[in-house]
Amino acid sequence: MNHWDEIRTAYHVARAGTVSGAAAVLGIHHATVIRHIDAIEARLGVKLFQRHARGYSPTEAGSDLARIAQVTEDQFTQLEGRLKGQGDDVTGDLVITALPGFSARLAPVLTEFQSRYPGLRVRLLTGPRIFKLEYGEAHVAIRAGTAPQEPDNVVQPFLNVGIGLYAAQSYIDKHGLPTEETLADHHFIGTGDLNSRAPFMQWLAQNIPAENVRFQVSDDFAMHEALIAGAGLGFAVRGALGGLVEVVPPKEEWISHLWLVTHVDLHRSTKVQAILTQLKTAARQWAKEDVGLSLP
Repeated sequence: MNHWDEIRTAYHVARAGTVSGAAAVLGIHHATVIRHIDAIEARLGVKLFQRHARGYSPTEAGSDLARIAQVTEDQFTQLEGRLKGQGDDVTGDLVITALPGFSARLAPVLTEFQSRYPGLRVRLLTGPRIFKLEYGEAHVAIRAGTAPQEPDNVVQPFLNVGIGLYAAQSYIDKHGLPTEETLADHHFIGTGDLNSRAPFMQWLAQNIPAENVRFQVSDDFAMHEALIAGAGLGFAVRGALGGLVEVVPPKEEWISHLWLVTHVDLHRSTKVQAILTQLKTAARQWAKEDVGLSLP
């Protein structure tokens, strides 16, 4: 890319607001920063910054350039992560993404895996955001719902999770024991996400009046805590929580399908194949031990 050093320098000046701040981030002399800014402004024939006593403020043109430069730099960083993941050694970073509720199962497996490969640095990222494997944001994603359809991804069935509808005894004492016929008369715990990929949440949106969802949460952990507190009826993995009453046993339409997703560029790398093998071995053991889990 022509003149990338100058563009990158302008981006960091816009980000830091000062020449010295950009120089510190880039590891270059402040005079080099000024030379880069002067050169790119002369080449483009436009002022990218307003100079003032407190530093540099980007003009409209400077802000436009900084936005494009940020995207480009991010892509270079992500590409670097992908390239590093293609080596033959099981070393460096290993990034796994999953839903928060699955972290308790993954942490011991990843810890054991790391003990076998001491040169490995593991990052377990949990949350609702779908990380972009094509940009190298993760090596392996464990996703729930329908099979991911992104191009250039390798998608493998991982686990089926049986989901039932539960209530705390404290809720039942207060509101009575729900039945399938009286569900519309009860309070529910939901996520408030109308676009949820979870099949049981899609069922909830389609079958229970919105006003009955009286308690909203953002993740599985909060769902479990609200269930235990008696906030309403809620969904959980069968057998995962003691002290709850099963109101409706797991339904076929509520099953949460989990998928192992990798990018085609990294799928055959030694590191990714090693962790996939470890995860599949763990899944077979989980399915033997847990009534709520089964293999695809």
